[in-house]
Amino acid sequence: MKDNSDIVRKINDVRKKKNAVILAHYYQTGDIQDIADFTGDSLALSQKAAETNADIILFAGVKFMAETAKILAPGKKVLLPDLMAGCSLADSCNPIDFKKFINDNPGRTVISYVNTTAEIKALSDIICTSSNAVKIVESLPENEKIIFAPDRNLGNFILNKTGRDMIIWKGTCHVHEEFSLEGIIKLKKQYPEAKVIVHPECELPIRLVADFIGSTSALLSFTEKDDSKTYIIATEPGIIHQMKKSNPGKLFLHVPPRDSTCGCEECSFMKLITLEKIYNCLLNEAPEIIIDNDILIRAQKPINRMMEISRRLGL
Repeated sequence: MKDNSDIVRKINDVRKKKNAVILAHYYQTGDIQDIADFTGDSLALSQKAAETNADIILFAGVKFMAETAKILAPGKKVLLPDLMAGCSLADSCNPIDFKKFINDNPGRTVISYVNTTAEIKALSDIICTSSNAVKIVESLPENEKIIFAPDRNLGNFILNKTGRDMIIWKGTCHVHEEFSLEGIIKLKKQYPEAKVIVHPECELPIRLVADFIGSTSALLSFTEKDDSKTYIIATEPGIIHQMKKSNPGKLFLHVPPRDSTCGCEECSFMKLITLEKIYNCLLNEAPEIIIDNDILIRAQKPINRMMEISRRLGL
């Protein structure tokens, strides 16, 4: 195993000097999760960014996450170690095309997943997360017509749960779209006692064989509270690092992709972030996330509406 002690020491020195905090998403590599001030899902981390007294927020994640942190903490400097760390799901929803989609389907409330760019958030009425999406939709009047974007699998999961009148954008996550049902069946034969836990961004056949469906943080919480000893996991494998830390006596098995040569068992964008890039980013205070002020203000409104609904429902 690589000795990271020197680069970690340098990171600790510079973040202390500059009053910076490091936020790391659960899909980052273990070495990055271990040096973070906070680890978690994207929105929870952005909320931490808004609450902290730090002057600089370094987001070890992907661009839409850093943008969300900037939207919630506009007065702070938000850094992303690599601007190429995008998201296949966020990129699947182009603002020009999405605005036309909204105009072609008038009179609908636009609910967008937090996994979207600032521009898409600015076009939305409400933002949701994978953990609160069903409750957000159910909080609206039963006859309210909805557009949901961008993830078609999460959208269909919500539709199946609520039966609401929803038109769904056809975006996908390249990791969650590719899990192999045959791979799950094979693992289940080897470990019949294992529980299958999956993210709602997975396709319907994967969700149908699940013992539990939930957001990344919900999957982690489930493994902490559940009595089982073995889990078959259909989400980005970075979360397994936290699962092992919380449950050292349990076995966690990652579901392989349908195509073993595609390299899509991990989020390639998340893995662009490295300790070396984090150090250089803190040292140079760049790349910095800059959002047009009009877009930032408009993007705040649907996030605030989600938070208001969440507070009212006690989520």
